[in-house]
Amino acid sequence: MPERLTEMLMDTWTPLIILWITVLPSIYMAPMNQSQVLPSGSSTGLKRLTEEQRILNRSKRGWVWNQMFVLEEFSGPEPILVGRLHTDLDPGSSKIKYILSGDGAGTIFVINDKTGDIHAMKRLDREEKAEYTLTAQAVDRDTNKPLEPPSEFIIKVQDINDNAPEFVDGPYHATVPEMSVVGTFVTKVTATDADDPVYGNSAKLVYSILEGQPYFSIEPHTAIIKTALPNMDREAKEEYFVVIQAKDMGGHMGGLSGTTTVTITLTDVNDNPPKFAQSLYHFSVMEDVALGEPIGRVKANDLDIGENAKSSYDIIEGDGMDIFEITTDAQTQDGVIRVRKPLDFETKKSYTLKVEAANIHIDPRFISGGPFKDTATVKIVVEDADEPPVFSSPTYLLEVHENAAINSVIGQVTAHDPDVSSSPIRFSIDRHTDLERQFNINAEDGKITLATPLDRETNMWHNITIVATETRNHSQVSRVPVTIKVLDVDDNAPEFASEHEAFLCENGKPGQVIQIVSAVDKDDPKNGHYFLYSLLPEMINNPNFTIKKNEGRYKMYVICVIFT
Repeated sequence: MPERLTEMLMDTWTPLIILWITVLPSIYMAPMNQSQVLPSGSSTGLKRLTEEQRILNRSKRGWVWNQMFVLEEFSGPEPILVGRLHTDLDPGSSKIKYILSGDGAGTIFVINDKTGDIHAMKRLDREEKAEYTLTAQAVDRDTNKPLEPPSEFIIKVQDINDNAPEFVDGPYHATVPEMSVVGTFVTKVTATDADDPVYGNSAKLVYSILEGQPYFSIEPHTAIIKTALPNMDREAKEEYFVVIQAKDMGGHMGGLSGTTTVTITLTDVNDNPPKFAQSLYHFSVMEDVALGEPIGRVKANDLDIGENAKSSYDIIEGDGMDIFEITTDAQTQDGVIRVRKPLDFETKKSYTLKVEAANIHIDPRFISGGPFKDTATVKIVVEDADEPPVFSSPTYLLEVHENAAINSVIGQVTAHDPDVSSSPIRFSIDRHTDLERQFNINAEDGKITLATPLDRETNMWHNITIVATETRNHSQVSRVPVTIKVLDVDDNAPEFASEHEAFLCENGKPGQVIQIVSAVDKDDPKNGHYFLYSLLPEMINNPNFTIKKNEGRYKMYVICVIFT
């Protein structure tokens, strides 16, 4: 309180002191010069100055600078008297001429060459120029010879509080995390004042908040903005508009002020768990849905944003954990339920799942407010689809002997309609796989019969496709491959592998091999071929040749040679 009272007294007396300085300028003279700077006034002032000079002359220390003061922005009908130059050599006979040179001499400052009075001809602005350095000299009016060395002095422009504080960097934008404790740093603002920071309180600034309380506070002298309320919630209010004032004169009455705005945005923290929009979801799906197809979406909403709102989904319970899967849509943050395995209405008509949504990024500061997850129940109903017929086997292999009779039954295929309605089935052969129409099929029971004779030696394998069609819906069609193997029967005589022509020298010896013969058979008996060789009847009685088996082959030998 005493400090405050002192400041108020200073603010009250400062303008009066400035005015006194303007009307009666203070004059300081260097003792080494005989010239004096006198204020305007009576001879009493001159006597007082002489006394002061006498005191100064006794001091061992000399004055280095002479100074005058003029109040800025001061104007009137007449030029302002700044001060007076005077020398002891002036007897008052008007033989002394005063000359002024330096900053603004002759334009801003004019000297009366007879009296030494200096006047300011213009209104001055300290913020443009704070001081002027001039040189004064006394010369003989007749000869213009210097009567003493030149004397340099300064005219200082005395500051008044004519500039309001300015926020050159405003308006400001700042962020602070939501739920911050009281006193958390937000930002710092800065105002500048063009007035003299040294003289008086014209540039002494004090900061305050005009708008934005009670949420934020500002330190009066450092301009640091901090939070003033705990647990401000972004989800309740995200943005605050704060008005800051900077006031000079130490914030006292009569001071000038400037304002700026600070837009403060609360940034998000993960202080909210995900929450399903509903506790129970119902979906239906056709039993013939393709694997991987989405059948429904669930959504857990999170009041947070960005990374803090991201959740992952899982199936944690249920009778379809191996049938279905759930993934997270990165764009919408939905949980997408898909089919992993084929569905069958006739086997299982519904499923119940329990799904969970959990935040990916947990802030340990708010873990006590958890758990940061939620669950919901999903009921999935499987609907019956008109499915095509199903064959009893994915493939069929049939065997038939090549000598089978026409219209004999080779084999049978069976199929059924898996739907509850169980439509009758009709069978047919895809003739693109049986161009020669070798086979027929009974449309009612699926029995396959022989239509034309078979020849294993010509074609041992036949591959045909059987088509099963629902009679109630001809678009429901299934196909199955049928492979028919033709079995061999002994219906071909052996044949010599090649034609033989033997030559024998006339001196051939008995027992000499003259030819090896072999035979082939188009048939393919299970135990392999066994051939018996013999000479033609007309050769049986020929005593010269015989045929014998030797190591699986037959050799013709010479028994005797008859020479004629």
